[in-house]
Amino acid sequence: MELRQLRYFVAIVDQGSLSRAARMLHIAQPALTQQLQQLEEELGVQLLHRSAQGVVSTDAGKTFYEHAQAILKQVGDAKSAVAQTAARPSGTVALGIPQSVSGALALPLLTAVRATYPEISLQLTEELTGNLIEQLKSGRINLALLFDDGQLGAFATTPLVEEDLMFITRADSQFAPRKTSMPLAQAVELPLILPDLQHGVRPRIEKVVRAAGLKIEQPIEINSIAILKSALQADIGATLLPVAPVLPEIERGILRAYPLGGATISRTICVCASRNIPLTNAADAVKRLVLDVTRHLHDGGQWQGVRLLG
Repeated sequence: MELRQLRYFVAIVDQGSLSRAARMLHIAQPALTQQLQQLEEELGVQLLHRSAQGVVSTDAGKTFYEHAQAILKQVGDAKSAVAQTAARPSGTVALGIPQSVSGALALPLLTAVRATYPEISLQLTEELTGNLIEQLKSGRINLALLFDDGQLGAFATTPLVEEDLMFITRADSQFAPRKTSMPLAQAVELPLILPDLQHGVRPRIEKVVRAAGLKIEQPIEINSIAILKSALQADIGATLLPVAPVLPEIERGILRAYPLGGATISRTICVCASRNIPLTNAADAVKRLVLDVTRHLHDGGQWQGVRLLG
């Protein structure tokens, strides 16, 4: 198996067609087909279904595609690590951010990387936490922001912030508290819009609610941040979430966030890297910049409801 075969296979899948991949790679289509056949023979499985409309990955092909991507990225990182210097880092860095954090951190971080390290190409991946963990383990991304649930032992972690969950409603909501905070006992009696139990923040909410001797009755379960925002603006309920996912709406006065009374629900966000794959100078520079940008957002009051750690 050769690296070029991995590149060819990834290109075919990305393009969805042997002919388009051949044009992109600047090689003859028969030669590309031959390389694909040799790869399938070596692996002993069919990687692609071929038809007049193009190609589609088999189950084996989908698995191999993920590994091929990870291998090619690590090869690229190795080349960058040799070529770059600590004083002038360059290359591509892939950073994974959970959907519930990207609203606060993604744009400021992109801006900071372009201003501070113009030779670094930052690739941001917004995913659910479980997907980010798998991508970080396989080497498909260099860094990830993950929630510390006690299961991050496989990674090198740097604590970033402790983030409080708040009671969030439409600005003029019928569910808004009369005071400046919302007691947890009253919040759970209202229609609550929450992620399902597979989402990282929901088990934390349920644990604190049970410890207080309370229960959430029939929550409205929505996993999409965009749909959750629409539901809040339609005033069909309130939510318990960190401020980060709805920060733009709060700044525009569309939504309001209230501290919880009688209990604290929080989560710890860490910057994580693989213990087995060394960071390039560029990835290490981005990691430091994540810490700097977070501190700046905290000190300027732009990331509400967080406490700096470490």
